[in-house]
Amino acid sequence: MSLDIALVRVDNRLIHGQILEAWVPFIKAACIVVADDMIAGDLFRAMVIRIAVPRDVEVIVSGVEDFARKYPYRTGQGKKTLVLFSSISDAVKAFQAGFKFAKLNLGNVHDVQGEAGRRQCSSCVFLSDVDICDLRNLINTGGVQVELRRVPQEAPVDARDVVPI
Repeated sequence: MSLDIALVRVDNRLIHGQILEAWVPFIKAACIVVADDMIAGDLFRAMVIRIAVPRDVEVIVSGVEDFARKYPYRTGQGKKTLVLFSSISDAVKAFQAGFKFAKLNLGNVHDVQGEAGRRQCSSCVFLSDVDICDLRNLINTGGVQVELRRVPQEAPVDARDVVPI
């Protein structure tokens, strides 16, 4: 099965209302990939995610590097797919493992682990120095366009306009 990657998004909440009610219909996704090592290793959490998604949308739960190496993808061919990462570092890890994407959407990046010194870049995006360094590498070395955008109805904001990249 080939995946047509319609959106690559970082959202620490993974599957939630904005994804199911706004993004899935907007991109006409037939598949959602949750690429997260902790979720992939937790049968219960993976099952809860699958239950939350309507039956007509396929759900793939995979470890980050496993997803990057195992799943073939092509633009414009295959199932329209939304790929979700819970952190910027996971998106970078997948990119380095071979999952090359041209655009990254930052939807929700919060201070979930009590890390001090996060910089607020939008109402829902708080970046650490490590996050900024990772984004800088994706943009400058990988040629990735990074946008901040919660829902499709919002105008995307180029990360370079709000972050010292």
